[in-house]
Amino acid sequence: MAASKLYPDAASALADLVADGQTLAVGGFGLCGIPEALIAALRDSGAKDLTAISNNAGVDGFGLGQLLETRQIRRMISSYVGENKEFERQFLAGELELEFNPQGTLAERLRAGGAGIPAFFTATGYGTVVAEGKETREFGGKHYVLETALVADVSLVKAWKADKAGNLVFRKTARNFNPACAMAGKVCVAEVEEVVEVGAIDPDQVHLPGIYVDRIVHNPSPEKRIEQRTVRQENK
Repeated sequence: MAASKLYPDAASALADLVADGQTLAVGGFGLCGIPEALIAALRDSGAKDLTAISNNAGVDGFGLGQLLETRQIRRMISSYVGENKEFERQFLAGELELEFNPQGTLAERLRAGGAGIPAFFTATGYGTVVAEGKETREFGGKHYVLETALVADVSLVKAWKADKAGNLVFRKTARNFNPACAMAGKVCVAEVEEVVEVGAIDPDQVHLPGIYVDRIVHNPSPEKRIEQRTVRQENK
């Protein structure tokens, strides 16, 4: 019988996985779909000199922002960094390596890594700093930049529901970068709000097949922070 993918907590799920110098792909977009329990466990593991692939770095004190505060991240491969003052401070001070990617390029680099495609050409970024040092070619009279795939040692993702085989269902925009990150990792750990028996999820509702998920952590009560709360003015 196959070993269970379900682990009692985030710390035990990461205990024999994470190590200094690894590359990790972490799902999330802003504060939506962040594997917060897994990130906290990664912080507590003390692993350092990490390369983090993520659209952004959370905010100060939450999400990957926690790992920036503890100086566990050496290098970021990301797209948007505007909500994290510590990220900005470390980058401008030369304390943090940063590889900027246009958002669509970052998503495609992760997807390519998961699909076994080593590189691809894209028109995005041609003629800008994004293309510096990269091969360029012309196809059909248009210029393209060669971008390489991204593969991570470990992927940390957040889903709404999983069955015990690791089949995942995401909720609305929390889906974001999570499936691509999961597929790009050599080992994937998924943090989920609900765990159900195999067969309880209609196959047509599965967003990510369990073959991509190695370990599951049940976190039924995540914080679900709101990054920019906007409310309608009360009529008086």
